[in-house]
Amino acid sequence: MRVDGFNKRTGIFIITYHVLLPIALFWYFWNFTPSIAMMVTTFLLYVVTGLSITAGYHRYYSHTTYKTNPIVERVILFFGSMATQSSALRWAFEHRLHHAFVDTDRDPYSVKKGFWYAHILWLFKKPAPIDNKVVADLVKNPLVMFQHNHYLSCMLGSNIIGFLLVGWLLNDFVGAFVLSWWTRLFFLHHSTWFINSLAHTWGAHSFSKEQSAVDNYFISFLTFGEGYHNYHHAFANDYRNGIRWYHFDPTKWLIWTLSRLGLAHGLKRVHQYHVKERIMASQKEALLSKIQSSFVARKEELSEKVCYFYDTLANKISHARELIEKYTHSKKAKDQDNTRKLKGELKSVKRSIRADWRLYKEFVKSIFTLPPSPSSGV
Repeated sequence: MRVDGFNKRTGIFIITYHVLLPIALFWYFWNFTPSIAMMVTTFLLYVVTGLSITAGYHRYYSHTTYKTNPIVERVILFFGSMATQSSALRWAFEHRLHHAFVDTDRDPYSVKKGFWYAHILWLFKKPAPIDNKVVADLVKNPLVMFQHNHYLSCMLGSNIIGFLLVGWLLNDFVGAFVLSWWTRLFFLHHSTWFINSLAHTWGAHSFSKEQSAVDNYFISFLTFGEGYHNYHHAFANDYRNGIRWYHFDPTKWLIWTLSRLGLAHGLKRVHQYHVKERIMASQKEALLSKIQSSFVARKEELSEKVCYFYDTLANKISHARELIEKYTHSKKAKDQDNTRKLKGELKSVKRSIRADWRLYKEFVKSIFTLPPSPSSGV
Protein backbone atom coordinates (compact mmCIF):
# COMPACT_ATOMS: atom_id res chain seq x y z
CA MET A 1 0.00 0.00 0.00
CA ARG A 2 2.94 2.35 0.56
CA VAL A 3 3.63 4.65 -2.38
CA ASP A 4 6.74 6.85 -2.37
CA GLY A 5 7.05 10.19 -4.14
CA PHE A 6 5.89 13.77 -3.65
CA ASN A 7 2.17 14.48 -3.94
CA LYS A 8 2.57 17.61 -6.06
CA ARG A 9 -1.02 18.84 -6.16
CA THR A 10 -1.71 18.50 -2.43
CA GLY A 11 1.81 19.46 -1.34
CA ILE A 12 2.00 22.65 -3.42
CA PHE A 13 -1.53 23.62 -2.35
CA ILE A 14 -0.79 23.25 1.38
CA ILE A 15 2.59 24.99 1.21
CA THR A 16 1.27 27.85 -0.93
CA TYR A 17 -1.70 28.78 1.22
CA HIS A 18 0.31 28.43 4.45
CA VAL A 19 2.85 30.91 3.06
CA LEU A 20 0.36 33.37 1.56
CA LEU A 21 -2.25 33.38 4.35
CA PRO A 22 -0.11 35.23 6.98
CA ILE A 23 0.74 37.87 4.36
CA ALA A 24 -2.93 38.24 3.41
CA LEU A 25 -3.99 38.49 7.06
CA PHE A 26 -1.38 41.16 7.82
CA TRP A 27 -2.47 43.19 4.79
CA TYR A 28 -6.17 42.73 5.60
CA PHE A 29 -5.96 43.76 9.26
CA TRP A 30 -3.68 46.67 8.32
CA ASN A 31 -6.23 48.07 5.89
CA PHE A 32 -9.57 46.82 7.19
CA THR A 33 -11.44 46.15 10.41
CA PRO A 34 -13.55 43.00 10.20
CA SER A 35 -17.09 43.28 11.47
CA ILE A 36 -18.40 41.15 14.32
CA ALA A 37 -20.79 39.61 11.79
CA MET A 38 -17.83 38.55 9.63
CA MET A 39 -16.06 36.94 12.60
CA VAL A 40 -19.23 35.12 13.68
CA THR A 41 -19.96 33.95 10.14
CA THR A 42 -16.41 32.66 9.73
CA PHE A 43 -16.73 30.74 13.00
CA LEU A 44 -20.11 29.29 11.99
CA LEU A 45 -18.71 28.13 8.65
CA TYR A 46 -15.79 26.58 10.54
CA VAL A 47 -18.24 24.67 12.75
CA VAL A 48 -20.47 23.51 9.88
CA THR A 49 -17.59 22.37 7.68
CA GLY A 50 -15.90 20.74 10.68
CA LEU A 51 -19.02 18.81 11.62
CA SER A 52 -19.39 17.70 8.01
CA ILE A 53 -16.05 15.94 8.47
CA THR A 54 -16.62 14.50 11.95
CA ALA A 55 -20.30 13.56 11.63
CA GLY A 56 -20.15 12.94 7.88
CA TYR A 57 -16.82 11.76 6.52
CA HIS A 58 -15.83 10.11 9.80
CA ARG A 59 -18.74 8.69 11.76
CA TYR A 60 -21.11 8.23 8.82
CA TYR A 61 -19.03 7.27 5.78
CA SER A 62 -15.93 5.77 7.42
CA HIS A 63 -17.63 3.85 10.24
CA THR A 64 -21.34 3.79 9.28
CA THR A 65 -22.36 4.35 12.90
CA TYR A 66 -25.80 5.61 11.85
CA LYS A 67 -28.04 5.85 8.79
CA THR A 68 -29.52 8.92 7.17
CA ASN A 69 -31.28 10.05 4.00
CA PRO A 70 -30.00 11.47 0.67
CA ILE A 71 -30.91 15.04 1.64
CA VAL A 72 -28.64 14.96 4.71
CA GLU A 73 -25.97 13.23 2.61
CA ARG A 74 -26.05 16.06 0.08
CA VAL A 75 -25.56 18.59 2.88
CA ILE A 76 -22.66 16.54 4.27
CA LEU A 77 -20.99 16.26 0.88
CA PHE A 78 -21.48 19.96 0.06
CA PHE A 79 -19.87 21.18 3.28
CA GLY A 80 -17.40 18.28 3.22
CA SER A 81 -16.25 19.55 -0.17
CA MET A 82 -15.97 23.04 1.32
CA ALA A 83 -13.77 21.59 4.09
CA THR A 84 -11.20 20.73 1.39
CA GLN A 85 -10.03 17.41 2.84
CA SER A 86 -10.39 15.30 -0.29
CA SER A 87 -13.47 13.33 -1.32
CA ALA A 88 -15.49 11.29 1.16
CA LEU A 89 -14.38 8.13 -0.67
CA ARG A 90 -10.66 8.93 -0.40
CA TRP A 91 -11.03 10.14 3.21
CA ALA A 92 -12.91 7.02 4.31
CA PHE A 93 -10.51 4.70 2.47
CA GLU A 94 -7.47 6.14 4.23
CA HIS A 95 -9.24 6.24 7.59
CA ARG A 96 -10.31 2.61 7.36
CA LEU A 97 -6.70 1.68 6.59
CA HIS A 98 -5.64 3.71 9.64
CA HIS A 99 -7.91 1.64 11.89
CA ALA A 100 -7.00 -1.67 10.29
CA PHE A 101 -3.23 -1.08 10.49
CA VAL A 102 -2.87 1.52 13.25
CA ASP A 103 0.72 2.19 14.35
CA THR A 104 2.22 0.04 11.57
CA ASP A 105 3.88 0.90 8.26
CA ARG A 106 0.55 0.34 6.48
CA ASP A 107 -1.11 3.06 8.57
CA PRO A 108 -1.31 6.07 6.17
CA TYR A 109 -0.63 8.55 8.98
CA SER A 110 1.10 6.48 11.62
CA VAL A 111 2.35 8.50 14.60
CA LYS A 112 5.18 5.96 14.90
CA LYS A 113 6.79 7.82 11.99
CA GLY A 114 6.80 11.01 14.02
CA PHE A 115 4.40 13.65 15.32
CA TRP A 116 4.75 15.94 12.29
CA TYR A 117 4.47 13.06 9.86
CA ALA A 118 1.12 12.07 11.41
CA HIS A 119 0.01 15.71 11.55
CA ILE A 120 0.80 16.97 8.04
CA LEU A 121 3.81 15.43 6.30
CA TRP A 122 1.95 12.28 5.26
CA LEU A 123 -0.12 14.49 2.94
CA PHE A 124 2.99 15.31 0.92
CA LYS A 125 3.41 11.67 -0.13
CA LYS A 126 1.63 10.24 -3.13
CA PRO A 127 -1.47 8.46 -1.83
CA ALA A 128 -2.05 4.77 -2.36
CA PRO A 129 -4.63 3.97 -5.05
CA ILE A 130 -8.09 3.34 -3.62
CA ASP A 131 -8.82 -0.36 -3.14
CA ASN A 132 -12.53 -0.73 -3.86
CA LYS A 133 -12.75 -3.74 -1.53
CA VAL A 134 -11.96 -1.49 1.43
CA VAL A 135 -14.79 0.93 0.55
CA ALA A 136 -17.12 -1.45 -1.30
CA ASP A 137 -20.20 0.06 0.35
CA LEU A 138 -19.26 3.61 -0.64
CA VAL A 139 -18.43 2.69 -4.22
CA LYS A 140 -22.10 1.71 -4.59
CA ASN A 141 -23.26 5.12 -3.33
CA PRO A 142 -23.96 7.41 -6.35
CA LEU A 143 -23.71 10.61 -4.31
CA VAL A 144 -20.30 9.64 -2.93
CA MET A 145 -19.05 8.63 -6.37
CA PHE A 146 -20.31 11.85 -7.98
CA GLN A 147 -18.40 13.92 -5.42
CA HIS A 148 -15.31 11.74 -5.82
CA ASN A 149 -15.31 11.90 -9.63
CA HIS A 150 -15.93 15.67 -9.64
CA TYR A 151 -14.13 16.54 -6.42
CA LEU A 152 -12.15 19.54 -7.71
CA SER A 153 -15.31 21.16 -9.10
CA CYS A 154 -17.23 20.37 -5.90
CA MET A 155 -14.47 21.78 -3.70
CA LEU A 156 -14.02 24.99 -5.70
CA GLY A 157 -17.74 25.43 -6.34
CA SER A 158 -18.78 25.08 -2.69
CA ASN A 159 -16.05 27.46 -1.47
CA ILE A 160 -16.78 30.03 -4.17
CA ILE A 161 -20.50 29.91 -3.35
CA GLY A 162 -19.69 30.38 0.34
CA PHE A 163 -17.26 33.22 -0.37
CA LEU A 164 -19.65 35.09 -2.69
CA LEU A 165 -22.65 34.61 -0.39
CA VAL A 166 -20.80 35.83 2.70
CA GLY A 167 -19.25 38.72 0.78
CA TRP A 168 -22.63 39.79 -0.60
CA LEU A 169 -24.51 39.46 2.69
CA LEU A 170 -21.90 41.35 4.72
CA ASN A 171 -20.71 43.66 1.95
CA ASP A 172 -17.11 42.59 2.53
CA PHE A 173 -15.76 40.38 -0.26
CA VAL A 174 -12.17 40.85 0.86
CA GLY A 175 -12.98 39.70 4.38
CA ALA A 176 -15.04 36.82 3.02
CA PHE A 177 -12.09 35.69 0.92
CA VAL A 178 -9.38 36.06 3.59
CA LEU A 179 -11.34 35.08 6.69
CA SER A 180 -14.37 32.93 5.87
CA TRP A 181 -12.49 30.96 3.20
CA TRP A 182 -8.76 30.73 3.87
CA THR A 183 -8.45 31.45 7.60
CA ARG A 184 -11.35 29.12 8.27
CA LEU A 185 -9.63 26.49 6.13
CA PHE A 186 -6.33 26.85 8.03
CA PHE A 187 -7.91 26.27 11.44
CA LEU A 188 -10.16 23.50 10.17
CA HIS A 189 -7.27 21.62 8.57
CA HIS A 190 -5.09 21.75 11.65
CA SER A 191 -7.90 20.82 14.04
CA THR A 192 -8.58 17.74 11.91
CA TRP A 193 -4.88 16.89 11.68
CA PHE A 194 -4.62 17.09 15.47
CA ILE A 195 -6.61 13.84 15.58
CA ASN A 196 -3.77 12.07 13.79
CA SER A 197 -1.01 13.69 15.84
CA LEU A 198 -2.06 15.04 19.26
CA ALA A 199 -4.78 12.42 19.78
CA HIS A 200 -2.12 9.75 19.32
CA THR A 201 0.41 11.45 21.60
CA TRP A 202 -1.01 13.34 24.57
CA GLY A 203 -3.65 11.83 26.85
CA ALA A 204 -4.92 8.72 28.62
CA HIS A 205 -5.25 5.12 27.46
CA SER A 206 -8.63 4.76 29.14
CA PHE A 207 -9.97 1.75 27.25
CA SER A 208 -7.13 0.20 25.28
CA LYS A 209 -3.43 0.25 26.15
CA GLU A 210 -2.32 -1.66 23.07
CA GLN A 211 -2.19 1.32 20.69
CA SER A 212 -1.16 4.95 20.58
CA ALA A 213 -4.64 6.52 20.46
CA VAL A 214 -5.46 8.51 23.61
CA ASP A 215 -8.40 10.28 25.25
CA ASN A 216 -7.97 14.00 25.83
CA TYR A 217 -10.77 16.35 26.90
CA PHE A 218 -8.91 19.45 25.68
CA ILE A 219 -8.42 18.06 22.18
CA SER A 220 -12.17 17.41 22.00
CA PHE A 221 -12.78 21.16 22.24
CA LEU A 222 -10.62 21.65 19.16
CA THR A 223 -12.07 18.76 17.18
CA PHE A 224 -15.84 18.69 17.80
CA GLY A 225 -15.61 15.76 20.21
CA GLU A 226 -13.05 13.64 18.40
CA GLY A 227 -10.54 13.87 21.25
CA TYR A 228 -11.86 10.76 22.99
CA HIS A 229 -9.75 8.85 20.53
CA ASN A 230 -8.74 5.89 22.67
CA TYR A 231 -12.41 5.05 23.11
CA HIS A 232 -12.98 5.50 19.40
CA HIS A 233 -10.19 3.09 18.47
CA ALA A 234 -11.50 0.57 21.00
CA PHE A 235 -15.13 0.90 19.82
CA ALA A 236 -15.06 2.38 16.33
CA ASN A 237 -18.65 1.36 15.55
CA ASP A 238 -20.12 3.62 18.26
CA TYR A 239 -21.66 6.87 16.99
CA ARG A 240 -20.34 8.54 20.16
CA ASN A 241 -16.75 9.34 21.02
CA GLY A 242 -17.52 10.93 24.37
CA ILE A 243 -19.75 8.43 26.15
CA ARG A 244 -20.34 10.34 29.41
CA TRP A 245 -22.98 13.07 29.68
CA TYR A 246 -20.28 15.61 30.55
CA HIS A 247 -18.02 14.72 27.61
CA PHE A 248 -17.76 17.53 25.07
CA ASP A 249 -18.87 15.83 21.86
CA PRO A 250 -20.87 18.17 19.56
CA THR A 251 -20.73 15.55 16.80
CA LYS A 252 -22.57 13.09 19.04
CA TRP A 253 -25.14 15.78 19.93
CA LEU A 254 -25.69 16.59 16.24
CA ILE A 255 -26.25 12.94 15.28
CA TRP A 256 -28.61 12.44 18.23
CA THR A 257 -30.54 15.60 17.29
CA LEU A 258 -30.87 14.40 13.70
CA SER A 259 -32.32 11.14 15.02
CA ARG A 260 -34.88 13.07 17.14
CA LEU A 261 -35.90 14.99 14.01
CA GLY A 262 -36.31 11.79 12.03
CA LEU A 263 -33.30 12.58 9.82
CA ALA A 264 -31.08 9.79 11.19
CA HIS A 265 -31.73 6.31 12.50
CA GLY A 266 -29.97 3.08 13.43
CA LEU A 267 -27.56 4.87 15.76
CA LYS A 268 -24.98 2.32 16.93
CA ARG A 269 -23.72 2.44 20.50
CA VAL A 270 -21.64 0.00 22.48
CA HIS A 271 -23.32 -1.36 25.61
CA GLN A 272 -21.78 -0.19 28.89
CA TYR A 273 -21.06 -3.81 29.88
CA HIS A 274 -18.92 -4.35 26.80
CA VAL A 275 -17.04 -1.16 27.69
CA LYS A 276 -16.45 -2.44 31.23
CA GLU A 277 -15.17 -5.77 29.93
CA ARG A 278 -12.74 -4.00 27.63
CA ILE A 279 -11.47 -1.79 30.45
CA MET A 280 -10.89 -4.80 32.71
CA ALA A 281 -9.16 -6.77 29.98
CA SER A 282 -6.93 -3.80 29.19
CA GLN A 283 -6.06 -3.22 32.86
CA LYS A 284 -5.57 -6.81 34.00
CA GLU A 285 -1.98 -7.32 32.82
CA ALA A 286 -1.01 -3.78 33.86
CA LEU A 287 -2.36 -4.39 37.38
CA LEU A 288 -0.55 -7.73 37.75
CA SER A 289 2.66 -6.18 36.47
CA LYS A 290 2.31 -3.21 38.85
CA ILE A 291 1.83 -5.56 41.81
CA GLN A 292 4.93 -7.58 40.95
CA SER A 293 7.08 -4.46 40.62
CA SER A 294 5.74 -2.83 43.81
CA PHE A 295 7.23 -2.68 47.28
CA VAL A 296 4.52 -4.74 48.99
CA ALA A 297 4.61 -8.07 50.85
CA ARG A 298 1.21 -9.53 49.89
CA LYS A 299 1.75 -9.71 46.13
CA GLU A 300 0.10 -13.11 45.74
CA GLU A 301 -2.99 -11.99 47.64
CA LEU A 302 -3.35 -8.84 45.54
CA SER A 303 -2.80 -10.78 42.30
CA GLU A 304 -5.54 -13.21 43.29
CA LYS A 305 -7.84 -10.27 44.01
CA VAL A 306 -7.24 -8.91 40.49
CA CYS A 307 -8.33 -12.26 39.04
CA TYR A 308 -11.26 -12.43 41.48
CA PHE A 309 -12.59 -9.05 40.37
CA TYR A 310 -12.06 -9.93 36.74
CA ASP A 311 -13.86 -13.31 36.99
CA THR A 312 -16.66 -12.07 39.26
CA LEU A 313 -17.54 -9.06 37.13
CA ALA A 314 -17.19 -11.04 33.89
CA ASN A 315 -19.61 -13.69 35.20
CA LYS A 316 -22.13 -11.13 36.44
CA ILE A 317 -22.00 -9.23 33.15
CA SER A 318 -22.50 -12.47 31.23
CA HIS A 319 -25.49 -13.29 33.45
CA ALA A 320 -26.92 -9.78 32.91
CA ARG A 321 -26.69 -10.24 29.15
CA GLU A 322 -28.57 -13.52 29.36
CA LEU A 323 -31.29 -11.87 31.46
CA ILE A 324 -31.54 -8.96 29.02
CA GLU A 325 -32.00 -11.39 26.13
CA LYS A 326 -34.66 -13.37 28.04
CA TYR A 327 -36.38 -10.18 29.17
CA THR A 328 -36.53 -8.84 25.61
CA HIS A 329 -37.92 -12.15 24.31
CA SER A 330 -40.49 -12.36 27.13
CA LYS A 331 -41.60 -8.77 26.54
CA LYS A 332 -42.13 -9.46 22.85
CA ALA A 333 -44.12 -12.59 23.73
CA LYS A 334 -46.24 -10.45 26.10
CA ASP A 335 -45.65 -12.87 28.98
CA GLN A 336 -46.30 -10.32 31.71
CA ASP A 337 -45.61 -12.55 34.72
CA ASN A 338 -42.26 -13.78 33.40
CA THR A 339 -41.36 -10.29 32.19
CA ARG A 340 -42.01 -8.88 35.66
CA LYS A 341 -39.90 -11.62 37.25
CA LEU A 342 -37.00 -11.15 34.82
CA LYS A 343 -37.14 -7.39 35.30
CA GLY A 344 -36.68 -7.83 39.05
CA GLU A 345 -33.77 -10.25 38.55
CA LEU A 346 -32.12 -7.93 36.05
CA LYS A 347 -32.46 -4.94 38.37
CA SER A 348 -30.81 -6.93 41.16
CA VAL A 349 -27.89 -8.06 38.95
CA LYS A 350 -27.36 -4.52 37.62
CA ARG A 351 -27.26 -3.19 41.18
CA SER A 352 -24.70 -5.85 42.09
CA ILE A 353 -22.55 -4.98 39.06
CA ARG A 354 -22.60 -1.27 39.95
CA ALA A 355 -21.52 -2.04 43.53
CA ASP A 356 -18.72 -4.38 42.37
CA TRP A 357 -17.59 -1.85 39.76
CA ARG A 358 -17.21 0.85 42.40
CA LEU A 359 -15.12 -1.52 44.51
CA TYR A 360 -13.07 -2.49 41.44
CA LYS A 361 -12.28 1.15 40.59
CA GLU A 362 -11.19 1.82 44.18
CA PHE A 363 -9.02 -1.30 44.09
CA VAL A 364 -7.41 -0.27 40.79
CA LYS A 365 -6.64 3.18 42.21
CA SER A 366 -5.03 1.61 45.28
CA ILE A 367 -2.83 -0.67 43.14
CA PHE A 368 -1.55 2.10 40.90
CA THR A 369 -0.56 4.16 43.96
CA LEU A 370 1.58 1.36 45.43
CA PRO A 371 5.24 2.37 45.99
CA PRO A 372 7.71 0.81 43.52
CA SER A 373 10.14 -1.86 44.62
CA PRO A 374 13.72 -0.57 45.17
CA SER A 375 14.94 -3.31 42.84
CA SER A 376 12.78 -1.98 39.98
CA GLY A 377 15.15 0.97 39.55
CA VAL A 378 12.33 3.50 39.59
